[in-house]
Amino acid sequence: MAERSADPGGLRVASTAGRWVVLTTVLGSSMAMLDSTVINVALPRIGEDLGTGMAALQWTVNAYMLTLAGLILLGGALGDRYGRRRVFVTGVVWFAVASLLCGLAPDATVLIAARALQGIGGALLTPGSLALIQASFHPDDRARAVGLWSGFGGVGAAVGPFVGGWLVDGPGWRWVFLLNLPVAAICVPVALRHVPESRDPHAHGRFDVLGAVLGALSLALVTYALIEAPGQGASAVVIGAAVGGVLLGAAFVQVERRRPDPMLPPSVFASRQFTAVNLVTLCVYAALGGFFFLSAIQLQVVAGYSALGAGTALLPTTVLMLLFSARSGELGQRIGPRIPLTAGPLIAATGMLLMLRVGPGSNTVSGYLTDVLPAVAVLGVGLVTLVAPLTATVLASVDTARAGLASGINNAAARAAGLIAVAALPLLAGMGPEAYRDAGEFAATFRRAMPMCAGLLAAGAVIAWATVRTPPAAVQDTARPECTVNCGVTSPPLEPAPGTARPAGTPE
Repeated sequence: MAERSADPGGLRVASTAGRWVVLTTVLGSSMAMLDSTVINVALPRIGEDLGTGMAALQWTVNAYMLTLAGLILLGGALGDRYGRRRVFVTGVVWFAVASLLCGLAPDATVLIAARALQGIGGALLTPGSLALIQASFHPDDRARAVGLWSGFGGVGAAVGPFVGGWLVDGPGWRWVFLLNLPVAAICVPVALRHVPESRDPHAHGRFDVLGAVLGALSLALVTYALIEAPGQGASAVVIGAAVGGVLLGAAFVQVERRRPDPMLPPSVFASRQFTAVNLVTLCVYAALGGFFFLSAIQLQVVAGYSALGAGTALLPTTVLMLLFSARSGELGQRIGPRIPLTAGPLIAATGMLLMLRVGPGSNTVSGYLTDVLPAVAVLGVGLVTLVAPLTATVLASVDTARAGLASGINNAAARAAGLIAVAALPLLAGMGPEAYRDAGEFAATFRRAMPMCAGLLAAGAVIAWATVRTPPAAVQDTARPECTVNCGVTSPPLEPAPGTARPAGTPE
């Protein structure tokens, strides 16, 4: 389809064209976010049906996060070069096909491989979703558009446990993946018809395939070592994988420093604000990734909820995100990011600590009201306070011409953080390979893991308070580079994370 002669960067949220762009980006990003959270509530049933241990369940989550985190920067670069709408639509189609393979998987090996393919599709569509918003909307409306995207996208992620529970208890866990097919069938034609194409006319040079491969392999080896350590101990394979991952990570850094067109240019971290916000992102999305992975199992295995009941128990987070995320984005723009990025993680950490009350008996009405509801409500307030300002601050911390790069880096940081957390938390909490089958053992390890997640959030709050500052108005408004028709303003960052958000998210 030919590119449309639009006024990139000039749409208003209240306009019909603006609503179409928001709808398209929310539908596309919600596929990736929904799938990263809906899977958690299905894990116990997948384990029983396919006869797998805890390590296979971790890989079911992390295979997706691994390819997403490792390739998301490359996906952003492809969008800047060949057109953000084009790459976004390609990612949606790829993701749908991989989802079909997940739904048809006969065993855990095929499921894990299909999840890795899903991550590749996510790496193509995730940077493009928010990039299209940044490229399409007037600077005065970007904060509100990002807030709407974060709110509705976060709802897509947060409603995942509810939808997943309904599907798992009904037609079965395979429909958790097959649900993506009708969403993609709506998203693709809407995007092609109503979303203007945009690209970076200055994008040139070779793609950093070597950097992408080194980064992905480094994450893969470290993840393997963390997941397999509880079952194999300090074996030669585990130690070799850990050392190999660290060495490949060091090689990745050296390659990025020396390449003329690196995937991760060190110069982007010259912005102190950008570096600080990405450190906050690492802490927040590591905590969220671990929390949503473990809490969905805790509610079912220990508290006795059905899959649908566990999903329904988390709905207050969804409602809060739906009602207040857009306003939170506008508030963050008025008062600056420092207070929301400090208060939000601390409030969310309190919610995670309140989850320690969840145990046998929490599946009654009184148990839900006293144990589960306060925890998920407080967590939701923290996420509302945090998510939209975090996203907007990443956008504002770099020159507009580098917003696409900033988007990819921030998403990669969120996903890598969630990936490592899901791999590391069971090991750090002393969770055995069959822990999810034993309520007593899982409850004991859950009690050790939640304070770790809360500690990560507290660390993020300390970093935000010490380092994040309100950007100058000139940076927030961003002077747009010279541009021909349909070139767009460029791309942006983060997508909600593993559980609400916004990952997750993160990340995943």
